[in-house]
Amino acid sequence: MSNPAYASSTERVQTWLDGSTLHIRFNNPVRHNALSVDMWEAVPPLLRVAQDDDRVRLVVFSGAGEKAFVSGADISQFEDMRAAREAVTRYEAMAEEALMSIHDFPKPTLACIRGWCIGGGVNVAISCDIRIAAADAVFSIPAARLGLGYRYSAMKNLVDLIGPGAAKDLFFTARRIDAAEAKSLGLVSRFCAPEALDALLAEYTGALADNAPLTVAAGKAITREILKPSPELDLALCASLIRGCFESADYTEGRTAFMQKRKPVFTGR
Repeated sequence: MSNPAYASSTERVQTWLDGSTLHIRFNNPVRHNALSVDMWEAVPPLLRVAQDDDRVRLVVFSGAGEKAFVSGADISQFEDMRAAREAVTRYEAMAEEALMSIHDFPKPTLACIRGWCIGGGVNVAISCDIRIAAADAVFSIPAARLGLGYRYSAMKNLVDLIGPGAAKDLFFTARRIDAAEAKSLGLVSRFCAPEALDALLAEYTGALADNAPLTVAAGKAITREILKPSPELDLALCASLIRGCFESADYTEGRTAFMQKRKPVFTGR
């Protein structure tokens, strides 16, 4: 059911409250739910409301239609939003705020994935606590084909979830994997036939409606403490490496080749 407290700031993000579950659905089907600026910006305010709403026990993220969860960033905005240094900084900060609002949300979050889950879609999914998928889901992190730098937080989420070996495999090759391989790597918890996904989701919404919310919240908070980084971590180095990617000729080549639908030629400069 609709609720005025969860009115989205854009029609490209749909929201509704169903019992104790808040649903946030990415609704850009013409672009396979690619994330536009207004979609990134819509997420944090919704979660701020849900955080203090005792009715909400679970937040579920999904994509409109059956073809995609999220197919990445909306490339129609790449030139405007990711070409210049200032635009990159602004775009990265906006995406970081949205993803960290999901990651740091104190209640359970779940990504319910059908079809394409690419780039930013993987980042949304791995920011959630739980991921379930239809058997036709496809996962990929194509940053290395675009010359993009990936933020520390996104890389840490990936490594924490599937381990450094599997994370480097997916990241370095940019290859696509199916739901079965995603399950074997730990990228998703469970997968099922597409027609059974609603029933699988209902298992989770029912369990979270019935289970003790303080126990669940404590488990989530303690897990976060376990995964905190070491004090020797050089975040300045991480940020410098990312800036180097975005300021490189390779990034310009990767972005241009992507929009021209050709294979990029990278030089490492």
